[in-house]
Amino acid sequence: MSNEVLFFCGFALFIIIMLALDLGVFNKEDKEVSLKSASIMSLIWVSFAIGFYFLLRLHANYLHSIQNMDDLIAITAKHQHSIKLVPDNFELSLDIYSKNLALEFITGYVIEYALSVDNIFVMVLIFSAFAVKKEYYHRVLFWGILGAVVMRFLFIFIGATLISKFGWILYLFGAFLIYSGIMMFIKRDEEEEIDTKNHKVVKLASRFFPVYPQFVGHDFFHVENGKKYITPLFLVLLIIEFTDVIFAVDSIPAIFAATKDPYIVFFSNIFAILGLRSMFFLLVNIIHKFHYLKTGLAFLLVFIGIKMLAHDYMEKIGFTTAHSLYIIIGILAVSVIASLIFPKKEEAKN
Repeated sequence: MSNEVLFFCGFALFIIIMLALDLGVFNKEDKEVSLKSASIMSLIWVSFAIGFYFLLRLHANYLHSIQNMDDLIAITAKHQHSIKLVPDNFELSLDIYSKNLALEFITGYVIEYALSVDNIFVMVLIFSAFAVKKEYYHRVLFWGILGAVVMRFLFIFIGATLISKFGWILYLFGAFLIYSGIMMFIKRDEEEEIDTKNHKVVKLASRFFPVYPQFVGHDFFHVENGKKYITPLFLVLLIIEFTDVIFAVDSIPAIFAATKDPYIVFFSNIFAILGLRSMFFLLVNIIHKFHYLKTGLAFLLVFIGIKMLAHDYMEKIGFTTAHSLYIIIGILAVSVIASLIFPKKEEAKN
């Protein structure tokens, strides 16, 4: 068994244990998640991501079993890392590689975490439209994010396979991200609505399964007179899964702008979406205050798209992963600070 498989299996086992503890120990009862609990869980998941950053920084060679200079050169070329190795100095070259790999991870993590905020806007709308009780939010998000982990795994490694065989796909991703950013900017002030009766997911699910007319506690399924129904809560779960697929179309190509290593794309993506649930409870009541955030995310997508299209030129002028990280953090910081300094007019009157 290769080091990559062992590393991945260890990571998967860690995620399974954390999710089992989350649902089976810390959240066995249906209850509204408090701001304190959400803050603690957010801090824990961010700490895990930072810890993983340092693991890569100190032991990046374990991931792809790099034992000598030839291995390092091969892996650097395979995953198109924008670094310059030092000939005849393996230790220094490995340190350069490890530093860059850790930066690629944290950059991908920040990108996914930032784009996940836009997902929170939609989740709030979905829960509100279906009148889901707050004590059931955690259960829906838990299973929704578990499904997202599986789908992201498939998307990422299929994407990585396509990129390795057809390099021009990166330019297609770049153009798509620029288009997505422009459309997000144009529609930034539009009020989104969820039609609970005519939503495409509701119509599709209703075609194959009988839908029970009301919620049955936290149950996703209900049996009555020998007939099995799906509940409205299960419809909410399906819509959240569908929404995540739509968001993944933007976020996964965006992370490939930070790194071409599929394992790093996966690790950064999963850490971010696992932290999304706690971040949802942390921001659910104040997300509307960050009204410039969509504008910031639009600029973020355009920047990442341009970086993918002009990758070779930017590499020649010395543009590094660290520079990308600084710009991404800068865009997000400006959008958040602007939202707080210049609140919406209706909020300013209150």
